[in-house]
Amino acid sequence: MRIALIILIVIHGIIHLFGFFKAFGISEFNAISQPISKIYGIFWFLTFLLFAITIILILIHSDYWWLSGFLAVIISQVLIFNYWSDAKFGTVANVIILLPTIIGYSSFNFKNKIKSERISLFENSQLKTQEIITEKSLVYLPPIVQKWLTNSGIIEKKLISNVHLVQELQLKMKPEQKSWNNGMAEQYFTIQPPAFNWNIYTEMNPILSVVGRDKFEDGKGEMIIKLLSLIPVANAKNDEKVNQATLQRYLAEIVWFPSASLSQYIKWETIDDYSARATMEYKGTKGSGEFHFDKDGNFKKFVAMRFQDSNAIKPTKWTVIAIRTEERNEIKIPIECEASWELENGKWTWLKLKITDIQYNVKEMPVANTDNRFTGH
Repeated sequence: MRIALIILIVIHGIIHLFGFFKAFGISEFNAISQPISKIYGIFWFLTFLLFAITIILILIHSDYWWLSGFLAVIISQVLIFNYWSDAKFGTVANVIILLPTIIGYSSFNFKNKIKSERISLFENSQLKTQEIITEKSLVYLPPIVQKWLTNSGIIEKKLISNVHLVQELQLKMKPEQKSWNNGMAEQYFTIQPPAFNWNIYTEMNPILSVVGRDKFEDGKGEMIIKLLSLIPVANAKNDEKVNQATLQRYLAEIVWFPSASLSQYIKWETIDDYSARATMEYKGTKGSGEFHFDKDGNFKKFVAMRFQDSNAIKPTKWTVIAIRTEERNEIKIPIECEASWELENGKWTWLKLKITDIQYNVKEMPVANTDNRFTGH
């Protein structure tokens, strides 16, 4: 679709260049039977130039390609109205170009929204990273949790204050879906206060893409999903079920930054030799889940009774399983995981993820990825 759009803009732009040639007597342009004044000829050239700039900006993945594209379409259509009898079919091309331009603008707005949210999240992070974790820091935790944290390699390291990570995803949007949709996600966490901001880009098919953003902040959860960055599919917020579900998600994902298990908002209790229950409470929102480990203290799975969405009548068993564990930045974490729901008619594994990059204690807000996987155009 991207290539088709570029080809259309190239052809449409060149036609406008011939309008300029005719106005200045450089070449004949029989498609327009009426004479073209030099003033109008300048506008024909300006439109060509704007379309050319649009192509360049698309090719370099600029977030601003929609702006030159929109201006080009507007001026082009004004010219078409003035030469309607000969140029009216150019309206079709303008409409086709205008649609992705609107999507590009919506993607730009969506990305800026996420960027401003993350800047605010980063600025509100208060935990100082100078504190060093020692074995004494773990003495009040269940033995298996102590073993996990020691095994993960956080002893004699600084507390983690924030996290930035990138994920490759495979998703099934519905239980009956057979094939997987590929996607990319980017996520940012803070530990004090506990919060995260996660955005996703996935393609349902070569034409239809989906973008989404989940966040947990100030004890509240929020979820947005949009088709083509434009059409809202879900917008859940200001709901106790969503608040609890996003808190539980945060709790499950501390396995990627294990020192967060020492947070004052998380209380631990032993279940047996290889599992422990964590209960987190923050600003009126409370949730819990069970962490399961092997004999060596490697994380195996997280299990919680969790609401699927704001319309759920009761919570559903939600499980996150570690598929592969490796060391990243001197900390052992699960880099591949699967998440599933236990529905009445069976297990629905809806997510497979792989962490491709993870950074701890970043000094500045990470620059948002400008690739179309995150911008949606």
